[in-house]
Amino acid sequence: MKTVGSNIACVVHGSQPYKSQQGSLYTPAISAETVGAKSLFFGIVTIPPGERTKAHLHQFHESAFYVLSGENIELWSGGELEHREVARAGDYLFIPANVPHVAVNRGATAAVFIGARNEPTAQESVVMRSELDRRVP
Repeated sequence: MKTVGSNIACVVHGSQPYKSQQGSLYTPAISAETVGAKSLFFGIVTIPPGERTKAHLHQFHESAFYVLSGENIELWSGGELEHREVARAGDYLFIPANVPHVAVNRGATAAVFIGARNEPTAQESVVMRSELDRRVP
């Protein structure tokens, strides 16, 4: 972790991605782990072609994403994952706190998102909902 005081700014150099428990690749930039952030996570999330996240929710925070690349990215959400929308490069996604969701990359290229949330840890209040996984084809 980079030591950052409350009275200076810093540059954070790129880090190595890792596979999150949700199944996507995370490359954190600004987080509690990288700079001691108190209320912000900011980084890149990638879903390779033909892959998806596992059903999950973020119990205590909202998430926002900008789709840098990708096409035919399905976002399933709702109590039973009954709501489906399709995103592509240039779109924005918003996921409220405590809402089950799954993202599926049905496109031929990697789906890459810039993401921010109001929780600073890289693997925050994630609650896995494996009983919902079968609801998304």
